Order: sequence, then C-alpha cells, then structure tokens
Amino acid sequence: MSTLALQHERQLTLTVLKAAIQALGSVIPGNLEILLHDLDHPEHSVVAIVNGHLSGRRVGSPILAAPEQDQGFKALMQAATDQQGCQPLVLPDYPTTLKGRTLRSATAIFRDSAGQAFASLCVNSDVTGLDAAMTFLRHFQPLGATPAPTSSAEPAEMTVLMSEIIQDALQRKGQGRMNKQAKVEAVRVMQERGLFIVKGGVEKAAEALGVTRYTVYNYLEQLRGEQATAVRD
Repeated sequence: MSTLALQHERQLTLTVLKAAIQALGSVIPGNLEILLHDLDHPEHSVVAIVNGHLSGRRVGSPILAAPEQDQGFKALMQAATDQQGCQPLVLPDYPTTLKGRTLRSATAIFRDSAGQAFASLCVNSDVTGLDAAMTFLRHFQPLGATPAPTSSAEPAEMTVLMSEIIQDALQRKGQGRMNKQAKVEAVRVMQERGLFIVKGGVEKAAEALGVTRYTVYNYLEQLRGEQATAVRD
C-alpha cells in the first residue's frame, strides 16, 4: 500500500474514533477520561479528549503527560513493535496512578495495514472517591453486617404458619378460660391442621396452652382413643 493510501487510512480511523469519543463524552460520568493520541505527533499527541480535568490534559497535550508508570501503554507500544499484523492491541482494566489518585485504565493501540502503530485510545477511570467511600462504609459494617442468627431447622415462614395454627385453635376455644376439655379440643384443631407432624410443634403447643409436652402427648392419646371408639360405634 502506498504512503498516501496509508495516510488516508490513518486519517479515516482517527476521524471515526474522534466521533465515537464525542458521542461517548455526552453520556459518561465525570470521573471517566477518554482520550485519543496521534502517535505520529508525540509532542502534541492528544487529538480528542473527554473529561480532561482529571489529568489536566487537553487537545494538543504531549504523550508524556500520561499517567505515571503507565506500564500498560508501554507494554502495548512494545508489542506493537514486536508483533506482526495490523490488528489492534488491547489491554483492558489495569491499575495506574495520576497525581496521587488511583485509576483503572484501559488502552488500545491501532495499527495501519503496514503494521505500524499510529493511534492510541486510552480510558482512565478515577476510582479514588469510590475507594474512599467504600472505606468509609466499612466503618458501619459492625452495626448491621452480621445478620441475626436463625434456626436452620425452622424457616421463618414455618414459624409464622405454626403460630397462626396455634392462635386460631386457642381463639376457637376461648384462650382466657380454658379447662382441660377446651385444651384437648384446641389440640384436636392443631392436630387436624398438621401442627404435630412438624418438628417442634408439640413444644410450641404446650407453651401456648401452659402445659408440659407430656400433657400434650396425653391429650393426643385421648383423642386417638375417642376416634377409635367412634369408629367401632
């Protein structure tokens, strides 16, 4: 490909990337910087930039104004020199720093049909404020981070259902003035609704009736005897 054709190819790519940056710049948050370098002019390489306030750069700034110790950019530039082909080289999400602030960065190097690197698209997200916020929030973790212990054998929904069955049985038999027969009848209602096939059902019934669990078993035995007599009759 001729030199003129390569120049046209590079210019077209830069034009497309500038338009993309302009569109993205209208919607991205203020902590995200996007910029495009023209590597043929390192002394004023920045040809498009959004949120340049993060780094203090603007169109015309030199490539040397990049984040300190940007090993990703250096690695990609070396790879562009060493590797054959013309496909873009991308390094996603790597850490950098800029003027003491923490960044998450990504870089793409574009190569022309001859395999020469000519443009670099860089994205820098300033997460310093986010890190500070997360550190601040961790101070509150002891206040509510540890959930209250619950019994693994008795899910919350089951507890509610058991309570409803017991309360319904007590209300039917006049909870305030219950003699033995009323308590037996309450146990019958609980039994019919399946309370005693659930682990802990007898204990909860006994507590609600003000009797021992053995008394509840006696009531259940009495009910079984009555049912057997009714069947015979």
